[in-house]
Amino acid sequence: MQSFTFQTTQSVLSEIGATAKIGGLMADRGCRKVAFVTDQTILDLGLADAALDGLKKAGLEVWKFSEVVADPPEEMILSAVTEARNQKIDGVVSVGGGSSMDTAKLIAILANSEQPLAEMYGVGMVKGDRLPLVLAPTTAGTGSEVTPISIVTTGDTEKKGVVSQQLLPDWAVLDAELTVGLPRHVTAATGIDAMVHAIEAYTSKLRKNIVSDCLARQALELLGANIRTACFEPNDKEARGNMLLGSMLAGMAFANAPVAAVHGLAYPLGGHFHVPHGLSNALVLPYVLEYNMPSAKELYVELAEIIFPELSGMGQNKKLDVMLSNFLELGPEFGLEGKLSEVGVKADDLDLLADDAMKQTRLLVNNPREMTREAAYNIYQKAL
Repeated sequence: MQSFTFQTTQSVLSEIGATAKIGGLMADRGCRKVAFVTDQTILDLGLADAALDGLKKAGLEVWKFSEVVADPPEEMILSAVTEARNQKIDGVVSVGGGSSMDTAKLIAILANSEQPLAEMYGVGMVKGDRLPLVLAPTTAGTGSEVTPISIVTTGDTEKKGVVSQQLLPDWAVLDAELTVGLPRHVTAATGIDAMVHAIEAYTSKLRKNIVSDCLARQALELLGANIRTACFEPNDKEARGNMLLGSMLAGMAFANAPVAAVHGLAYPLGGHFHVPHGLSNALVLPYVLEYNMPSAKELYVELAEIIFPELSGMGQNKKLDVMLSNFLELGPEFGLEGKLSEVGVKADDLDLLADDAMKQTRLLVNNPREMTREAAYNIYQKAL
């Protein structure tokens, strides 16, 4: 029998309009004043209104932090923590994308601890307990609501991860109303990101396990069947809800069977060229899959027709060829850029990208085939 561990968020609430219940969830945890972590766009669009009204009705005070930016920089997080301590918060809520949820997790830890953030980078380095924490995603992609991971931009471009079970929230709240009307390019990029989470979890070299495998397969079935509807019929709540559920299941999978070289090669694109994370993954995905084929062929065959049911009945090699072709075309079908050159990358940049990719040892060690610098360079070159 396989030996493994599996840990995830304690509780999940999946329901249309569920964000209105967040106030009650926090009150049940004994909170009186909570930090509400989001970005200004979420506030401007009114996506936070139901949660904020619910917190008020539950009798809770709220301190809003809406300065979250993509790829959250270390100094922003530390500034938020300082103010959170001054505000004497006793709980944290986030309604937002992955950057907001990652920021909220760290505020919940750091506002309740004297341990410096610099000592938390890595796996299992966090000491002490966090404040009560509820996370509600506004995109179906990151799965951050069920992962023990926060990604921080340190310095100008480098990304580091805090990976610790204390970052798992008390509640993940899935409310399809938060994603209705999301622009097509955002829906597509985040949806492909979720697919990558499930694919890489299923082929993870070190911690692949039967529970994550089941979650990854179910996630890919939901994501593959609903991404086009969510992109082209943005008000379809059923498709939106299925994308959120698929993203969460993929998050549970990769939180326990970690992602690998797709993410490892995507991070430098975000750090140096400010390419959104989901798009970064989409740009390198087909080429990393092609590189991994000698080591992961059988696993990719198993996943191919789950993602693309039209491949059923094809021979193995044909199935894999069409899967790679489909992934090359999927992003552009939704209006995403299809080549690195379209996001500002030039041939002269490839050495820099390859060097930075090799720093992502936490991720590359999980890849089913050993990733070398030469291979990373060649993948970027093919994606150019």
